[in-house]
Amino acid sequence: MSISFDSKVRIPDDVLVSQLDGESVLLKLKSECYFGLDEIGTRIWDLLLSSDSIEHACETVLSEFDIDPAQFRADLTELLDSLVQQGLIEVAPVS
Repeated sequence: MSISFDSKVRIPDDVLVSQLDGESVLLKLKSECYFGLDEIGTRIWDLLLSSDSIEHACETVLSEFDIDPAQFRADLTELLDSLVQQGLIEVAPVS
C-alpha cells in the first residue's frame, strides 16, 4: 500500500492509545498487537491525529525538528505502512 500524504490518519475503534510521561503505547484489542512510541514519536502521533492531513503534520514536524526532509518522509511512510499493516491506524482520503 502506498500512503498518500494528502490523506488523514484515524484510530480504529478497537485500538487503545495510552500516554504516560510523554510516551505512548498503541494496543489493538483483537490481536493484542501493540506498538510503543518515544517522546518524538508521540509528538508526531499527536500531529498526525490533529492535522488536516499527513502532509500538514509532516510540514509541522519539519518546522519543529532539524531533520532531513526526504529522510523523514521516507521514515514516516515506512512507519505509517507498518501501523496500517498491524491494524493500529487507518488512512483515509481527506473529506
